[in-house]
This record gives sequence, structure tokens and C-alpha cells, in this order.
Amino acid sequence: MQTPTAEGETGRLVLAATPLGDSRDASARLIEALATADVIAAEDTRRTRSLAAALGAKPSGRVVSFYDAVEVSRVPGLVAAVRAGQTVLLVTDAGMPSVSDPGFSLVAACVAEELPVTCLPGPSAVTTALALSGLASDRFCFDGFAPRKPGERQKFLATLLDEPRTAVFFESPHRLASTLADAVRVLGGQRQAAVCRELTKPYEEVRRGTLTELADWAAGGVRGEITVVLAGAAPREADMADLVGRVLARVDAGERMKAVAGELAAAHGVSSKQLYDAALAARKPTR
Repeated sequence: MQTPTAEGETGRLVLAATPLGDSRDASARLIEALATADVIAAEDTRRTRSLAAALGAKPSGRVVSFYDAVEVSRVPGLVAAVRAGQTVLLVTDAGMPSVSDPGFSLVAACVAEELPVTCLPGPSAVTTALALSGLASDRFCFDGFAPRKPGERQKFLATLLDEPRTAVFFESPHRLASTLADAVRVLGGQRQAAVCRELTKPYEEVRRGTLTELADWAAGGVRGEITVVLAGAAPREADMADLVGRVLARVDAGERMKAVAGELAAAHGVSSKQLYDAALAARKPTR
């Protein structure tokens, strides 16, 4: 349902994917939108103006900043612009707005008022990395950025211990070595993965291998924008020793032993009490 303005016109919010690194990946629709939108809400106005110049598009509308710190305060004004019949173009520094970038709150606000929202599809680091990884891509999950704090990061990795789908997430180059080292401890060193660096840029690099191999490589320092692709967990028959190990891995990541034991016991048809007691005994320090 579209909400008409007093003049009978309807504005709209347009989400537009921008190039990850190579401006030639910009779509013709993006170039047109940059030149004709009434308002351009940009994560970084300088980068957006530079992109528009590289594409030969001269913005005719006003350009406003829309980054994390000002996102909430900007939403009412942008919604009002759409309500008044204007076209608001939302762009971020690279890739699709609202996907681990500013935008969700604005989309949600427009949807709540039944204002039109559309999208100009294009580059995405998530699907680009997935396609390049060489790992299964028929089913996957995306987890945004890995948590910054070690304890939260280990807990996040523990949720992937039995995840059968390929997982994709972003990471800072400064934390990549620590994250991969944690992944080896939580998931085991033999899990296959790929680290995609500087996608579509001149120094694009894709490293594939086991988590141990990738952790050893990253220990020397890595630069650039990073996307990690992690192979799904291989199906396996669970015996009691295996289940105990999985319980303890998740407990070490911060979960409650009783809850984890109950969940895994129900999933594998074993006694919850037996699994809990075995995990408790295995966790007790030996003298």
C-alpha cells in the first residue's frame, strides 16, 4: 500500500548497493539515482561524492550524512521527506545498506508508515566471498561482524560448532588472528574455511585451507577489508565422549552446563542426567 501526499504524489526510499572497491561495478540505475534523488543519505558524504564524480553523476539533491552515530536522529527527517513525496537514496561506503551497515532503522520506520521502499541491487561482500570460497553455497547463514570481546567471540563460535550451513561473517583485520585462533580452539583446527581480503580491489586475495593453516597465516598480520567463510559442520555420530566434549566447549564459551547438556541430550536421544553427570565429572580438576 502506498501513502499519497496532498499533491497526489508518493515519495520513496531507495536502498542502493555501491561498489566494494571497483567503481566499474556500479549499475546504471545507481548512477541515475545519484544524479536524480531529492535526498542522498550517505554513510560518508565525502566518499559518496567521490564515487558520484568517478561515475560522472552530479547529485542534484541535497546530500546528508547517515552513519551509526547520527542514524537515529536522522530517521524522522528522512521519513518526513519520503512522506512529502521526495525520493530518498540510501547508500553506504560499500555494499548493501542495512546489511551490517546503517539503514535498518530507516527501512523499518518507512515500512511502519507504509511508505514505499525499493532496492537497487548490486555488489555484496557476503555473496561475493561465498562464491569465491570454494565451500558449499546452497545453504548458508550470515552473522555480521564477529564479537569484539574474546569471551563473547568464543560463545559466538560455539554456536557454529554443530551448524551444518556454511557461515559467513565480517572481521576487522586487527582482530582476525585472534578470531581464527579462537576458532581453532572452539571448532577444531581441521574445519575448512576461507578468508577473503580486499574483494574486487587490486590486491584482492582469497586464502583457503583449514582453520589451523589460516590462523598460522593471519598471525603474521593482515590488512584490508575481511570476510570469513566457514564450512558447515560435517555430520557425525555422537557418542558420549563426543557429546561431553561438545558440552564442555560450549560451557567454556560461557553457556550453562545444565542447559547445554539438556539440549544436546534431547537432540541425540541420550539421557540428559547421564550427559550432565559425565560432563561434570570431566570438568572436575584431577589431582
